[in-house]
Amino acid sequence: MSQSGSAQVYDASGSGADGEREAAVDAAALAIQRGRLVVLPTDTVYGVAADAFDPDAVARLLDAKGRGREMPPPVLVSTATTLDALAVKVPDYARTLTAAFWPGPLTLVCHEQPSLRWDLGETRGTVAVRMPDHDLTREILDRTGPLAVSSANRTGSPAATDAADAVAMLGDRVAVVVDGGATAGAVPSTIVDVTGDRPRLLRLGMVTVAQLDEALAESGLTVETDETDSPDQPDAEGDR
Repeated sequence: MSQSGSAQVYDASGSGADGEREAAVDAAALAIQRGRLVVLPTDTVYGVAADAFDPDAVARLLDAKGRGREMPPPVLVSTATTLDALAVKVPDYARTLTAAFWPGPLTLVCHEQPSLRWDLGETRGTVAVRMPDHDLTREILDRTGPLAVSSANRTGSPAATDAADAVAMLGDRVAVVVDGGATAGAVPSTIVDVTGDRPRLLRLGMVTVAQLDEALAESGLTVETDETDSPDQPDAEGDR
């Protein structure tokens, strides 16, 4: 463990000392429990995370990125079954997509579970959910529960693809940085709106339209692509 500004940086990339990964998970989980922000790696880009059920922590996340409540963060989960705890009226075609692409770089915008006591921002009754294909991230999620996670960068700056980039932009705003090594690239997750009768592409990312349509073929559906990057959906700017 090292120190960078106010952040404790843990090398969990495999090159660190024995036990560093476990220490990183412990430190990240404790920081989240205390309402602090944590930088962690994912299968797309690095993210900055907060307890999804702590409104003050989510507000700090938005402030750290320099954005307002009109761009609520997505929520990362460790298991696909958690989707039903966060969302309602999930259509069968959405479950086809989770079966094909979770864990992986696909974010689904769903109808929010109205009984949940959280405040992610101006969600308009929706929640964007993803299960990342990253063992370390899911290990942290197993300890913390669902996390509000947005890309680890200031809004308008390139997404961080390694811990050093994240520290440079957010090191004075977070408590813990989990260094999992460099990500495969800077391409974010694909975002699909599944609140209607037909899936609608909101942002093109690592999962292509052709891949989505192939997965949906047996259902007789294809992805609607006429309106992308809708400002009315959570985090359509391109974070997770």
